[in-house]
Amino acid sequence: MSRLGNLTGSVWGGSSHSKSERKLLLKIDWFILSYCCLMYFTNYLDRSNVSNAYVSGMKEELHMEGTQYNQINTLFTCGYIVGMIPNNLILQVVPPRIWLPAMQIVWAVLTFSTSAVGNVHQVFAIRFLQGMAESSTFVGTHYILGSWYKPRELGKRSAIFTSSGLVGTLFSGVLQAAVYRNLDGKAGRSGWRWLFIIDGIITLPIAFYGFSIFPDVPTTTKAFYLSKEERLLSSSRLDATDTTRSPLSWNLAKRVLTRWRWYACSLLFAVSGETESFGSNNLMGLWLKAIGGYTVEQVDYYPSGMTAFAIVSTLVCATWTDRSQARWPVLVYMSVATAIAAICILVWSSPTGLKFFAYYLAGASYSGQATTFAWANQICADDQQERAIVLASMNMWNNVVNAWWPLVFYPATDAPRFRKGMIAMLATCAATLAVTWLVWYLERREWTTRGADVEDEGSKDRVDDDENPSREKNSTDVDTKL
Repeated sequence: MSRLGNLTGSVWGGSSHSKSERKLLLKIDWFILSYCCLMYFTNYLDRSNVSNAYVSGMKEELHMEGTQYNQINTLFTCGYIVGMIPNNLILQVVPPRIWLPAMQIVWAVLTFSTSAVGNVHQVFAIRFLQGMAESSTFVGTHYILGSWYKPRELGKRSAIFTSSGLVGTLFSGVLQAAVYRNLDGKAGRSGWRWLFIIDGIITLPIAFYGFSIFPDVPTTTKAFYLSKEERLLSSSRLDATDTTRSPLSWNLAKRVLTRWRWYACSLLFAVSGETESFGSNNLMGLWLKAIGGYTVEQVDYYPSGMTAFAIVSTLVCATWTDRSQARWPVLVYMSVATAIAAICILVWSSPTGLKFFAYYLAGASYSGQATTFAWANQICADDQQERAIVLASMNMWNNVVNAWWPLVFYPATDAPRFRKGMIAMLATCAATLAVTWLVWYLERREWTTRGADVEDEGSKDRVDDDENPSREKNSTDVDTKL
């Protein structure tokens, strides 16, 4: 049993924990991850439902033309960008247990509204507002995870959270196929409209669950399931991390802008996040619809294979990187796998089976997401407010690129070949490798500088002792008198 416990601990990150710390981890794993994963599940369920609705009748019913599908995604991205940093800064003022569920209720209402649209322009407006509300979820959760977990615990939790969004994508295809088969035409509504109604029904109770159990951050938590001792332990065990709350000030801007972290981490995800274009633009679904010969249900089902491989890659890579504490190899794996997939699709004479393999292999692109944000949490662990800004900026700049990237390289009118997109993907993979090296180098340089500073401080103390031999004696005398 002890061997089993050690194995479980080495995989889950708790082999060296005391009994009280293991009990604390069990509680926060359940209450934090359960809500965050369910919240992100509904977040991605909603995002994926738009692409599934498009290939399941929405295009024809709303008379969509040209790149209007891409414009829907772009407007969602614009709303996402606008809401990103404000949402993360609000978490410094409004308790996360209030703000995150409140935003979830907002996007649930907007999801219901999508089921009643009469034209594509109404979808444009709803998706922009929905992007603003949903931008609270991803970076907000990574901020919360970085506040509760140590570096050796963080990667796996980030991966579980990221995978919950992928499960939402996976479930969306299955759900849309089932809705189309069983509800299309019921009560005079098309199947794709029922999809948004069901999505909203799933979302609302999860928001109310968040109001009741989410614990905020260690320094402010009043969660009913944590004892006073556990609240103190949750802060003290992160002794390498700045978990204090301080008022927002202009000094924050100075700290962020005069360090390398904001620039390098933002650039890393702005570039590496574009490797996810296979999945985020549902290229496989658009390819299947364009070449014909597949039913609506098959077009909804078959891309799920990419999502399934994405989940496996994310969890395996996160487990490995937590044990090794080396984050960069995951980004190398992701870039190489995605480059191979792009080459297989770019060579259009390749057989259909190889294209299926390529699209499924492209699911590896999602494995870098959890690792990149765990890496940023680790880099900025000594400054809570900087960490909030850096995490939000990473996702914000990635979405700034996403606002125009699909329109240029992955327009729906380019289906089924996406030749421009595959060439862009190869360039993105090469750029990801270069920026990964840059972040690795800057992090190592900072470590070296910190080590030198510590040595200099120690040398200074030794010199002071030599110059004032009575110093230690006097200190001892004072202690004795006290």
